[in-house]
Amino acid sequence: MPPVPSAPSAHRLGDIAAHVRGELLGDPGLLVHGLNGLEEAGPGEVSFYGNPRYRKQFEATRASAVLVGMDAQAQARNGLALVRVHNPHLAYAKLLSLFHPATRPEPGIHPSAHVHPEATVHPEASVRPGAVVEKGAHVGARTVLHPGAYVGEAARVGDDCVLYPHATVRERCVVGSRVILHASSVVGADGFGFAFDAEGDSGPEHFKIPQVGIVRIEDDVEVGACTCIDRATVGETVVGRGTKLDNLVQIAHNVRVGPLSLICAQAGVSGSAEVGTGVVLAGQVGVVGHIRVGDLAKVGAQSGVAHDVPDGQVVSGSPAIPHRDWLRASAASGQLADLLKEVRALRRRVEMLEKEKGG
Repeated sequence: MPPVPSAPSAHRLGDIAAHVRGELLGDPGLLVHGLNGLEEAGPGEVSFYGNPRYRKQFEATRASAVLVGMDAQAQARNGLALVRVHNPHLAYAKLLSLFHPATRPEPGIHPSAHVHPEATVHPEASVRPGAVVEKGAHVGARTVLHPGAYVGEAARVGDDCVLYPHATVRERCVVGSRVILHASSVVGADGFGFAFDAEGDSGPEHFKIPQVGIVRIEDDVEVGACTCIDRATVGETVVGRGTKLDNLVQIAHNVRVGPLSLICAQAGVSGSAEVGTGVVLAGQVGVVGHIRVGDLAKVGAQSGVAHDVPDGQVVSGSPAIPHRDWLRASAASGQLADLLKEVRALRRRVEMLEKEKGG
C-alpha cells in the first residue's frame, strides 16, 4: 500500500456508482469532487448513510449524493441522488481510495540511509533518509522504509510493505507482503520472561530468560502506532494473514493470532495464548496466557479473558462471561443498593416474626 495520499480528483456520479457496483438513482453526469460526512457534506460531495440513528442528518444533508443500503428507507429528492449498495461503509471506503489515490516515493536508497553492504534491497524499494537496513536483511520490491525505520540483521520484509517512521523489525523476524507498520511499532522486542534466582551473584534477582525466537507476520497485516509484538522465547510469535492490530496493542511472546482478526487499541494478549480466525478483541481487552479464544469469537471492551472462549461466542466483563449474562448482571448491578435495603428489611421482619412466634 503506497504511503502518501494525493489531492482528490473529480469523477462523474455514473462512474462512481459503477466503481462500487451500485444502483444509481440520479444524474449519471453529475460531477463529484469529494466525500464528506452527512452533516459536513455540501454540493458536489458524496456521503454515506448506513445507520438509522443518523436519519435526521441524512434528511438534512446538503450532499449531492449519498450511498445507502439496498434495503434502506431512503428516497432520492431534488438535489440529492442515491447510490444503493450492499455495504455503504465498504463502498465509502473504496471511494476514499478512488478520490485520494496514493502515491509512492521514488525507488532508491537515499544517501543518508544506512544499508549494510550484505543486505539485499530490491531496486524498486524506497529507503528514505535515516532508515537502516542491517547485515543480511532483505527488503522486497516496492516496499517503503520511511525515515528512521529499522530492519534488523537477517530480518526479512516482503513486497509492497510500508514501514512508517521509527517502525522497527528486529533481527531475524519475518514480515510478509503488503504489510503496514505504523510509526514506532516494534516487531520482535524481547518477550517478557524472567526466572527468579534467590541465590544470584549479587543477591536475589530476576534472571532474564533469553528470547531466541522470532516474530512472523503474514501477508496483508496492519500494525498500529506504538504496538509491540514480542519475539518468541523459542519458536515463533505469529500474526496471521489479513489481521489488523490497532494502536497501543501488546502481543506477548509465543502468541499465535489467526487470520483476519481485529485487535483494538490498548488490548493485550499474554504469552502463549492463541487467538483464532476472525476474532474481535475490543479496546482494553486483556487475555491471560496459555488459553484459546476461538474462531469468530468477540470480546467486549475492557473485558478480562481468563478461560478459553469457544468458537463463535460473544463474551464481556471481567472475568469475561457470555455477553447476555453480562448484560443481565450489569442491569442488576444498578439495583443492588435497593435490593440490599429490601433484604435487610426482610431480615428484620423475619427476626420479628420469629420473636413473636417464640413469645
